[in-house]
Amino acid sequence: MRVEDLMKTKVFTVEQHDLIDRVFFLIHYEKVRHLPVVEKGKVIAIVSDRDLYKALGPKNNSNAIEPATEKNSAELHVVPQKVQHIMRRGVITVNPDTYVSEAAALMADHKIGALPVVDKDNKLVGILSATDILRVFSKIEKSSEKREQRIASGISHT
Repeated sequence: MRVEDLMKTKVFTVEQHDLIDRVFFLIHYEKVRHLPVVEKGKVIAIVSDRDLYKALGPKNNSNAIEPATEKNSAELHVVPQKVQHIMRRGVITVNPDTYVSEAAALMADHKIGALPVVDKDNKLVGILSATDILRVFSKIEKSSEKREQRIASGISHT
């Protein structure tokens, strides 16, 4: 199985000069955990939800989140900071034709949760997450378990 069989092609991205409130918005409202940082369509870094939370610091860190104003007490405002201050450079990427087993090994070896998928020109074409791999592994394993149960109970395959 190849990466192109599992990758998501709808990828939310940010640029290094975007403010981290855009990262906050995408992570919380679009329910993504990894955002490739692109420049002219090419991947230059990645930002994860963990990078964002690390930048925001502890919940009571008054330097990361500005207090609500009297006018609007329900609003949180992330202090203006650029993505370039929290992004991780040297991002590991894969190509669409990479075997999923190789991509999974890269994720495990480097303790990362997602790999941007790029073409030969380093242009972003998708993203592969550990969740994508686990979903397929779960289906394959469930099928194998059912087959084992049929064999154990003496039922032939049909």
